[in-house]
Parts: sequence; C-alpha cells; structure tokens
Amino acid sequence: MEQIKRTNPVRVAFEKLLKNKLATLCFVILIAELLMVILAPVITPYSYEEQDPSIRLRPGFWAQWTVETNPDAEGFDPLMQYVPGHYLGTDKYGRDVLARLLYGGRVSLRVGFVATFIGLLIGVSAGLLAAYYPKLDNPIMRVMDLLFAFPSILLAMLIIAMLSVNDFNTMLAIGVWAIPSFARMIRGKALQVKEEDYIMATRSLGAKDSRILFIHILKNCLPTIIVTATMRMASSIISISTLSYLGMGVTPPMPEWGDMISAGKENLWNHPSLTFVPGLAIMITVICFNILGDKLRDILDPSLKD
Repeated sequence: MEQIKRTNPVRVAFEKLLKNKLATLCFVILIAELLMVILAPVITPYSYEEQDPSIRLRPGFWAQWTVETNPDAEGFDPLMQYVPGHYLGTDKYGRDVLARLLYGGRVSLRVGFVATFIGLLIGVSAGLLAAYYPKLDNPIMRVMDLLFAFPSILLAMLIIAMLSVNDFNTMLAIGVWAIPSFARMIRGKALQVKEEDYIMATRSLGAKDSRILFIHILKNCLPTIIVTATMRMASSIISISTLSYLGMGVTPPMPEWGDMISAGKENLWNHPSLTFVPGLAIMITVICFNILGDKLRDILDPSLKD
C-alpha cells in the first residue's frame, strides 16, 4: 500500500514566501538588520555614549565627495570634514551616529518584540476565553472596548506617567495597547473554530476545556496570531519611536531611533542626516514588517487562493 507523503505546513509556507520577491527582500532586510544590531560591537568600535567634543557635528562618508577636502582651497571648512571611522558622522556631543543607530535598533526591536509578546499573551488568552465561555464574553469585550476608547499613544503616555519612565514600563505600556487588537482578532477566529464538527466531537469524548482551548482551537488560530503579531511589530516600533521622541521612551543615555530624531531636529537644516538616518531606519523596518505580514496573511489564510 502506497504511503501518503506528509508535508510540513511551516516549510510549505516558507517556500511560498520565498516565491514572492518583495516579501523575500523584506525578510532578508529584517534578518540583516537583526544581525547588525546583535553584532553592533563588532561592526563599530565606538560606544553609543562615548563623547569627543573635538569632532562634534561632523558629516558622514558622503562628505568625501560633497565637501571641499583641499586645505588650501577657497571655502575649505575643517569642521565639515569627514572623520575616518565615523561612517555616518557624529552628533552634537561628538558621539558616533552609526554606533547609536545600531544600539538604538537593539532597543527598538527589543521593545517591539517584548511589547508584542505581552499583547499577544494577554490578548490571545482573553480572546479565547471570551469566545469559548459566553458568560465571560460580554465583560471581557467591554474591557477591550474601554482600552480601544483611548487613543493608542495617549494610553501609553498615561501608563508611563503613572509608573515612571524606564524600559520595562515602556514595553508594558505598548503591550497593553496591543491587547485589544489581539483579543478581537482571536475571538472572531475562535468563534468560527468553536462551531466546527471536530470540536464538538472532541467535547463529546470528554476532553477538558483547557485541552480544547489551547490544543485544538488555539492551533487553528495560529495563522491569525502570526499575521497579527507581525503587523503589530511595526506598530510597536512606531510607538516606541514616538514615545522616545516625546521624552517618554527609554532612559538616557541609551539611544533609540525616536530619541535620535528628537535630538537631531535642533540641527535639521545644517545637519539633516542626524534626523534622516534614524528616520530611514524606522521607515524601512516598519515597511518590511507590514509587507511581510501582508504576504503571510495571503499564505496562511486558507480562504485566499494562490
């Protein structure tokens, strides 16, 4: 008798993802970005807080071609010369911009991952309980409606103002904002899965509610969870950047992309790269997460055809 060949759904989804050139490019960019922030001490020898006032506000490598480099030429300005080794220039305190960009990326990605995980853990649990137990549905969803009633950034600012400014409170504030999105998405999906015949059969065989919830229903909600979490990562990175820009993000002197933009605005006209570089990093990261999430939705949603 010929055996039926089993396919790994994760492998199949990954192969489909690689067939899309744009999604593949975004995936490669995010992996490269993750490796760069992890290997920051290897990529740059400078510390993110090391100051050298003698080279403050120096431009990056592009100054080699855009600024007069001949000391005897008219218009030569030594303060606008590129300092070898500081590839993206220095800020107003003489700190290396590349080092701060890489270490700031660590903060942005870490806060994004942790905040998304907090929202996912609480939101998914709340959504499953609301879908499975009708008595809990109304009170849980009214709490979610209450959280939705607050504008996202104002809710995060309120939490941070009550708890104080530090990394954990920032992650918690952004994570709390993510809870109602996960809860609503998972509740809607779980209500559909709950009515499937195999769930009723499993219940009739005497399976415990915890097994039905976290083994059978949760397993079938994973595609929705993965897509929501991927797109929520983009929102979390924008949120931490916004809070840092307003001075309510991470604790100085630890850099963060939003904080770098805020510091660079003082020299926006004379040294636009101080704002442009971290802004570009935020834009690329958020776009890549959104495109990747959109493609994963197409792959993992069985209702959508290839």
